[in-house]
Amino acid sequence: MQLLYLVGPKTLSLSPGGRGSREIQTPRPGAIVLAFAMACFYLLSGYASEAQAQSAGRTEIPVGPQYDTTHVYVAPSDLDAFVKSFIATFGGSSTKPIVARVTPVPSSTESEVVRTPVGLLSIFAYQTPIPFPFGLERTGNLVTDMDRAVEAVRAAGGEIVVAPFKDPIGEDAIIQWPGGVKMQLYWHFTPSTSPPLEAVPDSRVYLSPDQADNFVKCFVAFSKGRVVADDKHADAGEIGRAGETYRRIRIASLFGNMQVLVTDGHLPYPFGYELTGYQVQDIRATLDKAKAAGVKILSVPYTTDERTSAIVEFPGGYIAEIHSLAAR
Repeated sequence: MQLLYLVGPKTLSLSPGGRGSREIQTPRPGAIVLAFAMACFYLLSGYASEAQAQSAGRTEIPVGPQYDTTHVYVAPSDLDAFVKSFIATFGGSSTKPIVARVTPVPSSTESEVVRTPVGLLSIFAYQTPIPFPFGLERTGNLVTDMDRAVEAVRAAGGEIVVAPFKDPIGEDAIIQWPGGVKMQLYWHFTPSTSPPLEAVPDSRVYLSPDQADNFVKCFVAFSKGRVVADDKHADAGEIGRAGETYRRIRIASLFGNMQVLVTDGHLPYPFGYELTGYQVQDIRATLDKAKAAGVKILSVPYTTDERTSAIVEFPGGYIAEIHSLAAR
């Protein structure tokens, strides 16, 4: 998850209640940094792990999927509607929005974290143009040590596209894997504890046959995960092409679950735009909640022998997959 730091030398924008914000005049720069750091710590408490405090004795780079977030970018006018619809669909809660700079160069965004039983979101509603390459990263993933993480990315065949930069509560970097898959890594000075998710979401990565094996090799080496399934004849009805097959690779690691969807790129809309797949107990009941909250059903439920899935679009344009597993 991206970390938040100082907007400017004169004001700190906080939200003391509800979703509005107010400006607090802060005459001393030192007081600004301290106040903002405390606000950031409050915002992100529960999203860094107790295990992070013991990272000196750990060899793993990732901390756990309950600390990893999907990054969602929306227009400021859509922020409130999006958050309400997402919580109405999956349950959970959100932090109070704050206005902050979350990049190493000048910028300003309203930022909010949504925590649900089936996955976390970091939401950004930029008030300025978004500096490149921010907005292209899929996720924010907590690591035990930023220096070791950067070394491990390079050793595994990835690249650092935004070098680590500091903020009042930690560090961030953006990395890229073969096939152009971008992720953000983050690390916090002060850890706390977050409980496991009820269901770990799938990060859905669409890749060409040219880069799929290279991506899997590199990501598994970095994450210390494993390939749990490699189905070269999966039902392509899952990606809008009923009656055909495609290759689907499933990876499990401390960074969570990942589905690598290997295709020729002939994808009917909206497939390919969804970043994350959320697992629920009852997809029909979940979709009813979603529709009541103003969510569009872009692809009606499709059932295979493993799961039933659908693609939806939330207010503000965020597209996601929702699925429930077949009874065993």
